[in-house]
Amino acid sequence: MRNNKKTDRQQPIKLTKKDVAKANWRWNFFALSSQNYERMQGGGFAHSMSGAIEKLYPEDTKNRAAALKRSLTFFNTEPQLGSIIPGITLALEEAKANTQDFDEDIITSTKNALMGPFAGIGDSILVGTLNPILLSIGIGLSSKDGSPIGPLLFLISWMTIVVTMKYYLFKRGYTMGLDAVKVLTNERLKNMITTGLTMVGLIVIGGVACTTIKAPIIWKFTSGKMIINIQKIFDGIMPNLLPLGVALVSYYLVDKRNWGTTKLMVALLLFAAIMVALGVM
Repeated sequence: MRNNKKTDRQQPIKLTKKDVAKANWRWNFFALSSQNYERMQGGGFAHSMSGAIEKLYPEDTKNRAAALKRSLTFFNTEPQLGSIIPGITLALEEAKANTQDFDEDIITSTKNALMGPFAGIGDSILVGTLNPILLSIGIGLSSKDGSPIGPLLFLISWMTIVVTMKYYLFKRGYTMGLDAVKVLTNERLKNMITTGLTMVGLIVIGGVACTTIKAPIIWKFTSGKMIINIQKIFDGIMPNLLPLGVALVSYYLVDKRNWGTTKLMVALLLFAAIMVALGVM
């Protein structure tokens, strides 16, 4: 909630839609442009805010410098979902420039309070769920014939989703201002969103796994005139049972045994070669 008490300025300086859009696009494309271990995304954050700060303090170089220093402090979050944070910060900087006795610590504490939760949620939803879903769909489309449709679909889908999301959330954060903090720190809401999207991700990845992993048993047990098709027995228990087993074993080795993907691929290749040589698969 902003204090409406004005500063000594005769007319408060308000940011236009163009100013907000400029800051928005700067964050969209330069959030990670100068990432380093000292300030992480602080440089990109300051670049996003710089144009608006110059307008808010056209002649007050002291407060302009202070605002830029606030923006240049350590900042690290998931840059897509976390784009709402610079949007909120922009609204707070505007309030600070036009309001007497506005505590500047609110700006810093808001950034610090939100960047951690949004890093966790964003990594879970986008990096850990949405990205693998889109990759799985793309791999499924291209795994059989090497079609370029798969990678193109992934690239276009990912860019469309994240660019649109970043732009909207930044704008929404600016519109909501400080009121957004109360909504976004609601633990129950965060858990509901994360759980729901995780379930969707597991369903999609499971479906892709059963259609792309091929582990047929060609060996048949024979006794006299009796021939037992082992593959039909497994299919009778549950279709695609063996691909599911391969996926679960792979997950176990990576997650519980800390295997790297290269080691896992070599192990699967050796296992497949042995099974083929023995005539099992």
